[in-house]
This record gives sequence, structure tokens and C-alpha cells, in this order.
Amino acid sequence: MAHRIWVTVKPGAKKEEVRKIAAGEYVAFVHAPAREGKANLALVEILADYFSVAKSSVNIIRGQTSRKKLVEIG
Repeated sequence: MAHRIWVTVKPGAKKEEVRKIAAGEYVAFVHAPAREGKANLALVEILADYFSVAKSSVNIIRGQTSRKKLVEIG
């Protein structure tokens, strides 16, 4: 069953990591810059690793051009 979470993305970070800040809310730090969709691709990869699912199971539902995104996992 898929579940949806809100993720705030911090592009250009020195260290890549995901932190849970509340129920259903996360902050993701990624190396990639917020240009040409690179940060979104890095976000999908880091969330797939964090939740131990395939990259194809991670979909950005809302917020493709925003730092706050609604993501579906599963």
C-alpha cells in the first residue's frame, strides 16, 4: 500500500541524508543543485534508499519546482 509524505528538499547540501521531523514530514538534504530536475532525481534516489524500495516506487505528486513536495512511496 502506498503512503504519501511531505518532504522539504535542501539542494546543494554537503551531506546527503533524510530526517524525519514529524509524522508524515521529512527533510531531505541532497548534493545535487536545484537545476534541470537534478535535485528531484537525487531526491527519488535518496528516498528509495531510505525506505528500501525501488526508485520506480517513489513518485513526486506535487511540487516539482518547489522545495516542499508531496511524495508517494510504494
